[in-house]
Amino acid sequence: MASITRWQTSLLLASSLLGAAPARAADARPQGSRAVAVLAGGCYWGVESVYRHVRGIVSVTSGYALPVPASGPLAPRVEAVRITYDPARISYRQLLDVFFSVVHDPTQLNRQGPDVGEEYRSVVLVDGAQQRAVVRAYIDSLTAARAYPRPIVTEIAALRGFQVVDDSQQDYAAKHPTDPYIVVNDVPKLAALRRRFPQLYRD
Repeated sequence: MASITRWQTSLLLASSLLGAAPARAADARPQGSRAVAVLAGGCYWGVESVYRHVRGIVSVTSGYALPVPASGPLAPRVEAVRITYDPARISYRQLLDVFFSVVHDPTQLNRQGPDVGEEYRSVVLVDGAQQRAVVRAYIDSLTAARAYPRPIVTEIAALRGFQVVDDSQQDYAAKHPTDPYIVVNDVPKLAALRRRFPQLYRD
C-alpha cells in the first residue's frame, strides 16, 4: 500500500472534524439536482480544466467574480469559475477538497505560480451564512492540522456579481493542450487530481 502523504492525513483529519454531514447541507441554492459554487484560485484556465475532469460536475464557466468581504470596502475582481454540479454525486466539501489540494496553493498571497496580482488571489465565494461557516470550519481544520508550511490566505467572501468571459477563454486548456503555459502550469494539476482523488476523476 502506498504511504499516506501529509496532505492526505490532514484531509482525513479535516473530514473527521467536519463530520459526515449530508452532501446537500452546504450546497449553494440547489435547483432540483443542481447546485452552484464559485471559486477563485489563480488563472481560470487551470481551475476550469481541473473541475471539468471531476465527476458530478455539470458545467464550468470561466469569468470574473466581484467579491464582497465580510468587512471593509468592495474588493477588486478575481478570475474565477462558476461550477454547476449535482449534489447527489459530489458534495460541496469534496469541491473544497479538490480546490485546496489540487487547484492551487492557498498560501500564496495575490498570486498563483507565474501570475501575480490581486485578480489571481485565492477566494471562496459563498452563498449565505451556512456555506460561509462550512468554509471557515474547513480552513480552520486544515490550519489546525498544519496541512501547509505557511498560513492559508484564502479569502471568504459573498458574491456580488459574475461576468462571463468570451468563448475564446472558455475551456482554454482543452482547446490549446500544447500551449507552454498549459503544459507547465495546468497539466500537472490533472495528474494530481487523478492521483489524489481517483474516485472523482473522469477523462
